[in-house]
Amino acid sequence: MHVTLKSGLRPLVGAAGILAGLTMAPAAARAPELAMLDGLRNGSWELRFRSESGSRKICVRNGRELIQIRHRQSGCSRYVIDDRPGEVTVQYSCPGNGYGRTTIRRESAQLIQINSQGIEAGSPFHFSAEGRHVGSC
Repeated sequence: MHVTLKSGLRPLVGAAGILAGLTMAPAAARAPELAMLDGLRNGSWELRFRSESGSRKICVRNGRELIQIRHRQSGCSRYVIDDRPGEVTVQYSCPGNGYGRTTIRRESAQLIQINSQGIEAGSPFHFSAEGRHVGSC
C-alpha cells in the first residue's frame, strides 16, 4: 500500500517525529535517581551533630538510609526535590510517625554534611550534622 501525503502535511509529520524523539531522549540519558547516595561507603558512620556535644554511630547498608535519620522505619514515601551529583534533597512522609526533609551534601565517599527537619511522633526536629565513614559495622 502506498500513501501519498499532501504537501501541507509533510512539515507536521516531520515535526511530530522530531518532537517524539526529543521527548524520549532525556529519559534515556538521565542518571539513576539519587545516584550520589549509592556512591557512599557502606558500614559504620559517625554522626556529629552541630547542636549537641558528642556523636552517634549508625550502621548504613545503603547511603539512602541517611535520608531518614529520625525515621528509620520502612514504608515511608519519598519525593526527590533536588538530585545533583554532589547534593540531594528529599522530602519524605512516614504514615503515623511524621515527615521530614533532608539535604545531604557529599564531600567524599567517606564524608557528608546532613541537614534535616520535620516532625517525628508529633514533635518538631531540626538538625545539622557531619557524617564520617569510620569502618565496618
